[in-house]
Amino acid sequence: MGRLFQLALALTALFWAAGAAAQVQVTFHSFDGSVLFGRYPHTFVSLEGTLEDGTPIRENYGFSAKSASPAVLAGPVEHVILVEKDKWIDRTNQHFTLTIDDAKYWAIRKEVARWRDAPGKYYDLATRNCIHFVGAIAQIVGVRVSYPKDMLRRPKKWLNHVAANNPQLRAPQID
Repeated sequence: MGRLFQLALALTALFWAAGAAAQVQVTFHSFDGSVLFGRYPHTFVSLEGTLEDGTPIRENYGFSAKSASPAVLAGPVEHVILVEKDKWIDRTNQHFTLTIDDAKYWAIRKEVARWRDAPGKYYDLATRNCIHFVGAIAQIVGVRVSYPKDMLRRPKKWLNHVAANNPQLRAPQID
């Protein structure tokens, strides 16, 4: 009976340690864009790791206009949550990464759903673009955010600004 108890205790400790080691990392990305490839400058987040219950996480989310057209310049247009392909993620500027707990992961997922499910035309180049979306997620994980007008269409410059205003991130400026 003593050996069975020891085995049960060892297994409990192993699972408890595995749960404690569970973590998700959220990385803040910018993409410079390219006229040749039809991609505009963009910012998004990726989440990767394991939740406390052992669920593996490998996701990414960005916010954009549903279609690129001159209407984007005139005001609100239909919106979409973008999920980037690995080939685009590999070509991004990775500005900083934070480790988050399950509660923050689920808060991010709730925020993604809020933006995704917003009624009507929710994307607005000046007030609700990819920068504002990523800023909302940054605030969930404790990053101070501001939105200087001269950066609202410049994701890399904006994330460099965010990093500079949050020295605890120890994030390098990206050229």
